[in-house]
Amino acid sequence: MYGELVPVGGGDPIPLHKKRLRIGRREGCDIVLNLANVSGHHCLMEIEEGYWFIRDLKSKNGIKLNNKKILPGVRRRVDPGSIISIAKNNFEVQYEPAALGAYGSPPQDELLDNLFGTSLLDRAGLSRRKAAEEGDAGD
Repeated sequence: MYGELVPVGGGDPIPLHKKRLRIGRREGCDIVLNLANVSGHHCLMEIEEGYWFIRDLKSKNGIKLNNKKILPGVRRRVDPGSIISIAKNNFEVQYEPAALGAYGSPPQDELLDNLFGTSLLDRAGLSRRKAAEEGDAGD
C-alpha cells in the first residue's frame, strides 16, 4: 500500500494500492467515487520520486489542493497531510515519502506544457474581448 485517502469528517479510509490511480465515478477507475458531482474520469494520482502528484482530467466540478483550485492538465505535488477536494468531497492524503523512495528535495510541480506558450492576456480572456471590440467598431 502507498498511503490512503482519509475522508474529512469521517468515513472509511481509501487505500492507495497502486503507484498510478485514476479516480472517478466510472466502474473502470482504480478508485470509484460513486457520487453525482464526481466526473467519470475525474483526476489522476501518481507517485514520482516518493511523492504523490494529482492532475485534474478536465472534470466538470474540478479539484482543489489545500483549498486552491488546480487547473485542468496542471500537475501538483500532494504532500503528506494535504487536503484534496474532489468535486467538494474532501480527503486528507496520508503517506510516508521516505517509505515510497523519497530522498533529497521534493520534486517540483509540473505545469501544462502550453501554459507558458500563451500570453497572460489570452489566458485572462482579454485578447478575445479586444477582438470583439474591434469588430464592434467596424459596424
